[in-house]
Amino acid sequence: MSIHVSSIWLPRSRRAPGEARRRLSSLLAAAPSGGQFLEPGLLAVSELVTNAVVHGTPTGYLIYLALDVSPSRLRIEVHDARGDRAPVLSPPGLDDEAGRGLQLVKSVTDRWGCCPRDPIGKIVWCEVLAR
Repeated sequence: MSIHVSSIWLPRSRRAPGEARRRLSSLLAAAPSGGQFLEPGLLAVSELVTNAVVHGTPTGYLIYLALDVSPSRLRIEVHDARGDRAPVLSPPGLDDEAGRGLQLVKSVTDRWGCCPRDPIGKIVWCEVLAR
């Protein structure tokens, strides 16, 4: 089973989600059967990196994105420096302009979670399984 991997350090910037989407698109284009993961993967990586930029990365720190894809699954990991702020899956109100990111990630992935990152921070991850 061939696994294609990619990783990149991203700046704490509004440009980071776009760079993450480009990196994922490139990886999936090179992987056999990678196209099946494109739509859910682009949405998930965009939301997770956006959350890291807005909520998880203090000024002066970078975001680490790790991607790996095999014929059976896509795994996305976003590492940030804020271990004290775990992601919260909460239903947004009808008038809320934010707060839907993790709901979207949950709806397009098969699994997601969060774990500590040594020495600082956390890893928010998700997986999309082949259909």
